[in-house]
Amino acid sequence: MSFAGRVEALKPQPLATRVGGFGGACGLAVYIRENGITHVIDATHPFAAQMSHNAIAACSKTRTPLIALTRAPWMPTEKDRWTRAADISDAAERLAGAPKRVFLAVGRMHLNEFIHHPQHFYLLRLVDQPTEALAFPDYHAIIARGPFSYDDDLALLRQYGIDLVVSKNAGGGGSRSKIDAARDLGIEVLMIDRPDIPPRHEVHSADEVMRWLKDHPTDLGV
Repeated sequence: MSFAGRVEALKPQPLATRVGGFGGACGLAVYIRENGITHVIDATHPFAAQMSHNAIAACSKTRTPLIALTRAPWMPTEKDRWTRAADISDAAERLAGAPKRVFLAVGRMHLNEFIHHPQHFYLLRLVDQPTEALAFPDYHAIIARGPFSYDDDLALLRQYGIDLVVSKNAGGGGSRSKIDAARDLGIEVLMIDRPDIPPRHEVHSADEVMRWLKDHPTDLGV
């Protein structure tokens, strides 16, 4: 199991782990060969596009079976007030205009894209405490690790008077509560579409991955 190392403290895992990049697709291909990897499961975040591109290229180069375990994307209902953004930059550009109270739920790596719109109040929810002051004139940062409950996010949006939620379409249930709470409060959501990934075998549950592993045995029996 490999982690990118984006957070300071990882949750303990029952599997052997490594932290850090591989050196691009070529480095990943070398790692696959040198470590006798027989199957690759790409379970990265839906917005970790570069890693997914690297996995596709490396597995193609080494002829290693690859499957992607992804979260099913969120879909709006009739009651949702969504505006779609093509990517992070597009979302930032859409914040030009009158001041708003924004719940900016895009992760710490993309915060600097939004500093050019200082007229807003920004509510940030981050896994780790920032190591330096953020360049927002008016913001509040909450340091917390999900998953979060619907009731908690409902209270959070009310407490800070949020009138716009900016979110990646991460999918799944672990971070959906803010989207459900925004819908029930009639709050607009600026939803950032997922990046394009080349075609690959993709499933949405761990059970489907295990069935795929069973159907793709190797000489080692795994």
